Amino acid sequence: MRAYVGLGSNLGDRAAHLLLGLSALSRLPETHLLRLSPLYETEPLGPPQPRYLNLVAELETGLPPRALLSEMLRIEEALGRERKERWGPRTLDLDLLLYGDLVLEEEGLELPHPRLHERAFVLVPLLDLLPEGRHPLLGRTFAELLAALGPQGVWPYRPQRGLVL
Repeated sequence: MRAYVGLGSNLGDRAAHLLLGLSALSRLPETHLLRLSPLYETEPLGPPQPRYLNLVAELETGLPPRALLSEMLRIEEALGRERKERWGPRTLDLDLLLYGDLVLEEEGLELPHPRLHERAFVLVPLLDLLPEGRHPLLGRTFAELLAALGPQGVWPYRPQRGLVL
């Protein structure tokens, strides 16, 4: 099954946290990392906090959705995620965005992700991987959903480099 996972970090060495998260995802049983979107810097939602680095990873997995989500939560915790306040800063955030075209609503697990269509910081990198993709529940393309929001607060990541002498 193809699954799409959103990754974000806005504390400490953001890029290193994302790399550690990707490495952990790639080591999950029955799971292979297929593709990554480009990296984006994004404005945070919620309380005042530093900007995020975000990307989306495409996985091929044999894990059922609940097992994949459980593993993702374990990875977040292992990499220092603390859940102190809703939409607060974090070392690593992993969101299960899509699991094929599955539409599911269970306690603690909704697919597609229930706020996917409201978040430019998810739609922009998702479009890099699925330019013709369509929201399985709403029936609209990801491009249409993004156009309704506008890509405000999402920029291609350009790491700052020191002067070379």
